[in-house]
Amino acid sequence: MRKLQYNSPVILSFFLVSLLALVLGYLTNGWTTLHLFSVYRAPLDDPFTYARFLGHVLGHADIDHFLGNMLLLLVVGPPLEEKYGSIMLLTGIGLTALASGLLQFICFPGVMLLGASGIVFMLIMLASLSGMKTGQIPLTLILVALLYLSREAYSILFVRDEVANFMHIIGGVCGTGFGFLVAKKRSGF
Repeated sequence: MRKLQYNSPVILSFFLVSLLALVLGYLTNGWTTLHLFSVYRAPLDDPFTYARFLGHVLGHADIDHFLGNMLLLLVVGPPLEEKYGSIMLLTGIGLTALASGLLQFICFPGVMLLGASGIVFMLIMLASLSGMKTGQIPLTLILVALLYLSREAYSILFVRDEVANFMHIIGGVCGTGFGFLVAKKRSGF
C-alpha cells in the first residue's frame, strides 16, 4: 500500500493555511479576512498592520479566487521547491509578500489587497528561469515576461475590475530578481 507524501512542505503548508484563512473568513463573516488576511492603509500603532504586510497573501475573497490561485500554486510550486529548496522558496515567498504588502500600503491607500496571485506570478517567472545557464538569458523568460507584462498592462489600461494587476507585476519582478540572485549565488559570481 502506498502512503501519502507531504512532498512540498512550503507549498502544501501555504495551501493549507490559505484554506484555513478562507474557512475562517466564511465562519467570521469576513472579519478575519479583513483584519488578518488583507493589506490596506491602517494606523501604524495597530499591531495587525504589520501582520497584514505578510498575511494578505493567505487571504482570498471567495472560493473562486482561492481556487484560481491555488491550482497554479500547486502545479508550479512543488518543482520549484524541489529545485531551490524549502528555505529558499519560503524566503522568496516572504520577500514577495512583504514587497507587495508594503507597496500596497504606501501607493494605494484607499484600496485593499488580498490573495496569492503575486506569489503565483513570482513562481511563474521563477519557473521561466529553469535551466538557465551562466551568462545566458532563457528565451522562455523573455517570452513569459513579454506575454505576462502585455496582459497586465492591457488590464491596467483597459479593464476595470478588482484585480491588482500592479501587484502581479511586482510578483513577477520579485520572481525574476530572486531567480537571478539565486543563480548568481550558485554560480559564484
